[in-house]
Amino acid sequence: MSGIDLPTLRGDIVRWLREDVGHGDITSELTIEDGALAAGVLIAKQNGVVAGLDVAREVFVAVEGSFEFHSRVVDGRWVTEGTILADLSGTAKGMLKGERLALNLLQRMSGIATMTSAFVSETKGTKARILDSRKTTPGLRSLEKYAVRLGGGYNHRFGLFDGILIKDNHIVAAGSVYEATKAAVARAPHHLVVEVEVGSIEELKEALEAGAGCVLLDNMTTSEMAEAVRIVAGRIPTEASGNMTLARIREVALCGVDLISVGALTHSAIAVDISLDFSVGKSAEI
Repeated sequence: MSGIDLPTLRGDIVRWLREDVGHGDITSELTIEDGALAAGVLIAKQNGVVAGLDVAREVFVAVEGSFEFHSRVVDGRWVTEGTILADLSGTAKGMLKGERLALNLLQRMSGIATMTSAFVSETKGTKARILDSRKTTPGLRSLEKYAVRLGGGYNHRFGLFDGILIKDNHIVAAGSVYEATKAAVARAPHHLVVEVEVGSIEELKEALEAGAGCVLLDNMTTSEMAEAVRIVAGRIPTEASGNMTLARIREVALCGVDLISVGALTHSAIAVDISLDFSVGKSAEI
């Protein structure tokens, strides 16, 4: 799981399990014998890109250290409805304690990867790369950005600390695009690019004059973006953003922009339907 800090993830999983399980799974305690074994399979109930199998494994192992979890496919693979994604075995009570958290994460991440894959497919034949944004679920940013990568997209800055992006409120505070950009360029660490959000051709020219290293073309029309790309003429990267729907993404990519950031990848992705089917008994065979 490249880019995910395992100790942090494991600590998060413990907290998330506590949120769901609390002082115990009342229903399972009343209906299932202690020590009853179970075998299960994770099954895709619709087509999509699977993402988060390794995370699901961490959930079940956190519940029960001896839990067995064997993936049948790798994260990032396109799967069809009915595909068995993984085999599981452990106690029935343990499997049910981990089921909802594991599925919530797996379905959420797979939904993001699937949506990202759809956007990436629309840009084929162009130079545009699909980026995510900081519009993520609090506490899940590293997992959601990992899912974007599995879907073929790229990550924008992780947080406020690792990238410079001058937005409209910075511009208002500084007085103008030119002043905000000039101040950032003068003070920025040498390894960070100063990216500036611009909403018009006039603002674009100000940003270029002040030494911007990248421009974000915010909520521009297709014709405005094409004009902006012509003016920049390859001197610095151009990024399109704002109302980037699947219906118009190819049109935007054909304008010649280098990057397209899509907030919907992480704030509006629909979870992929995945279920856990299991049986209980001495052999606990599915």
